[in-house]
Amino acid sequence: MKKEIREIKKIVKEGYAKIARQGASCCSSGSCCQSAISPDKISASVGYSDTEMKSVPEGANLGLGCGNPVAIASLKEGDVVLDLGSGAGFDAFLASPRVGKNGRVIGVDMTPEMIEKARVNAQKGNYKNIEFRLGEIEKIPVEDNSIDVIISNCVINLSPDKESVFKEAFRVLKSGGKLMVSDLVLVRELPDIIKESVEAYVGCLAGAIMKDDYLSFIKKAGFRDVEVVSQANYPVEAMANDKQENLKDVENSIASIKVSAVKL
Repeated sequence: MKKEIREIKKIVKEGYAKIARQGASCCSSGSCCQSAISPDKISASVGYSDTEMKSVPEGANLGLGCGNPVAIASLKEGDVVLDLGSGAGFDAFLASPRVGKNGRVIGVDMTPEMIEKARVNAQKGNYKNIEFRLGEIEKIPVEDNSIDVIISNCVINLSPDKESVFKEAFRVLKSGGKLMVSDLVLVRELPDIIKESVEAYVGCLAGAIMKDDYLSFIKKAGFRDVEVVSQANYPVEAMANDKQENLKDVENSIASIKVSAVKL
């Protein structure tokens, strides 16, 4: 099992390193999909406004999200925010002005190329309250009880050890802290051809688990008031790929959910 986890992490890291170098999502770059949809169009389809997309440095939005966690996070001045799987920094940059100069945003990503890209973007945008740390979300490089709000966007589903991710999230949150994530889950099982596809894994599909199992991991970690704030079908065109022939089977299997929970 440990060998399998290591192999999945290696696949995901290599896939997202390629995305970072190309400067676009797998779907718009052709690295794992054949769709020509732009990052902005993908982001608009999952809830980001034109104003939000235009407010971040060029290259920060890679079209990798499946929802807008910042929109539901109710961030306030002075909050310390942790972005799990921060990529090129898109959501971290949106969180920055909300928490203000007295707040802080910490982005964590396991891909060195993404961290480098995010740091360059932060310099371009002159963000003073953001830092990006290299690390895995199964072992978050953040001290205990130090975070007010955790956000994450279409990343936890990529982890082969989601239970550890939510345990770690619980550890680093302060008492009263909030978990606000957007992610992909299954409402019915995927065909085996999709589950076994490397491209599908990097494109967020093969790592997705059943919705009830996902919510169960959050509750098991100790969170309370676990709530699905919204749920929608994820646009099938954003995950199209010429090696994924059973898209009709996939179309009604994947859902994008926004989940909130609290550490009491």
